[in-house]
Amino acid sequence: MDLNSNLEKDLFEHYQFIADKGQEPLRVDKFLMNRIENSTRNKIQIAAKNGAIFSNNKTVKSNYKVKPGDVIKVMFSHPPYENLLVGEKMNLEIVYEDSNLLVVNKPAGLVVHPGHGNYSGTLLNGLIHHFDNLPQNKDGRPGLVHRIDKDTSGLLVIAKDEKSMTELAKQFYLKSSKRKYIALVWGIIDDESGTIDERLARDPKNRLIMSVPSEENEYGKQAITHYKVIERFNYLTLVECELETGRTHQIRAHMKHIGHPIFSDSRYGGNKILKGTIFNKYKQFVTNCFKVMPRQALHAKSLGFIHPITGKELNFECDLPEDFKICLEKWRNYSK
Repeated sequence: MDLNSNLEKDLFEHYQFIADKGQEPLRVDKFLMNRIENSTRNKIQIAAKNGAIFSNNKTVKSNYKVKPGDVIKVMFSHPPYENLLVGEKMNLEIVYEDSNLLVVNKPAGLVVHPGHGNYSGTLLNGLIHHFDNLPQNKDGRPGLVHRIDKDTSGLLVIAKDEKSMTELAKQFYLKSSKRKYIALVWGIIDDESGTIDERLARDPKNRLIMSVPSEENEYGKQAITHYKVIERFNYLTLVECELETGRTHQIRAHMKHIGHPIFSDSRYGGNKILKGTIFNKYKQFVTNCFKVMPRQALHAKSLGFIHPITGKELNFECDLPEDFKICLEKWRNYSK
């Protein structure tokens, strides 16, 4: 089937990916498994069998070999579930609110917006329950100016009207907003401060993570992270990271790139004992820390921007969540 047929109006795009210039021939089912979170090969093969997978607007089978530049789409006869938003009553920790915007402190474990495998119980479901007529961003998501990962805690600004959405989005695009994170990372960082200026792109072996391209001519977007040391422990370092750009998983990928993965970050390898002794007592201590904090030790501590209507500079901060505090205290005591 060709998407240019009359059936096009009856299909809804759920996913679209453009194969990288360096893409080696790869079956489309494996290609999609590497890109769609929480997907299975069986589900993707069923989609192919139902004629729901397209390459360059033409339906393909699951064994189709993806080539560089191919535009791969997954389309169905119903809208994406994440677009069928339903408001849900939710206790939101609102740090600040006026008629144009609000700032919320998102807890770890709360997904920001619906997506594959998370169609309800997200921050966005809570927002549309509490606030009417939120403006849509370029991805059709009401109120969202930016996002943070599910297992990262901290501050987010939400726009309540079209002008605020446009102006705030412009500040994030022009890098004039201020965002600082607290991260606990593996290893001792010797320098008191530093800057990581390395491009980021989808990792060619694992499309669910970001990495620094290995070749100079490989595709990637500029990403700049400034960091400074706050505290050192025996085998870990507590750092403050300031974003100059806002790429997906930027801090997580950059810290791994310089050899300091974020503590307990399962996706980037920080949930293993990467530094320390071989003694069982130490292994048990680290395991207990992982249990206290079973997610990446990353917190969006501060957020600053210019109010889109009044022009006033606004700056907000929030404390570390309890799991982060307990984990830090354990390491302080151990280091003594």
